Amino acid sequence: IAQIKTEMADAPMKTKDYSDAQTYFREPQWHSQALARLIAHPPVVEFLEVLLGSDIVFTHGLFTRTLSGSPPISLHTDGQPFGSSLFGYEGSSPRLLRVLYYLDDLTPERAPFRLVPRSHLSFHAEANPYVRYKYNAGEITLCPKAGTALIIPINLFHGTHPNRTHTQRTLVQLGYRPAWAGPVRPMDEWGPDLVAAAPLETRRFLQSPNTTGMAWEQAHKPKGMKANAPAINPDRWET
Repeated sequence: IAQIKTEMADAPMKTKDYSDAQTYFREPQWHSQALARLIAHPPVVEFLEVLLGSDIVFTHGLFTRTLSGSPPISLHTDGQPFGSSLFGYEGSSPRLLRVLYYLDDLTPERAPFRLVPRSHLSFHAEANPYVRYKYNAGEITLCPKAGTALIIPINLFHGTHPNRTHTQRTLVQLGYRPAWAGPVRPMDEWGPDLVAAAPLETRRFLQSPNTTGMAWEQAHKPKGMKANAPAINPDRWET
């Protein structure tokens, strides 16, 4: 944590249009080697491989400092199926996760994380990913400790409470998806020199952001069909 904070200390932060206390730096993996190594953090990668399979694409990095006096972040999703001015086309991927690493302890007063449980499963019109909410009666609040990794799907409604302390709250956000789940339109490619300079263990995830398994021609009875897929069994909801 200390090394990432040190290496990111001189990053030219930008501010959000609604508050100068919400600061951010995009693609910080090119600014900090310690942060770049976090992309391949073994415990998280082990979980991601179980969930997404072995062929995983890193999609996006974000470093944020939420300063004293920051207002709440509205409840929103990061997944917008046709793209948007906020998330580009990265958020159009049909399967995409965010890994949130907290570099400071969150407290009830220090911009804690809030989310609406199971909102990513809703098919209702109110779960429109292009809609934002101030609050929701069913939201809950989490206060992770520094060093915690929180993993969420992009279509989960989430946000933060305000930072009422006199200290900042620092976060690293990393995006991952299975290789088959490409964006609906092309994204900018990673610079070859940047990828070559990345830590060796990280490079396997730095595939083209446009990697996709799209195949228009499909068979009704493809060869090699399995007869069982436990991960989609309804009894998973009973445990």
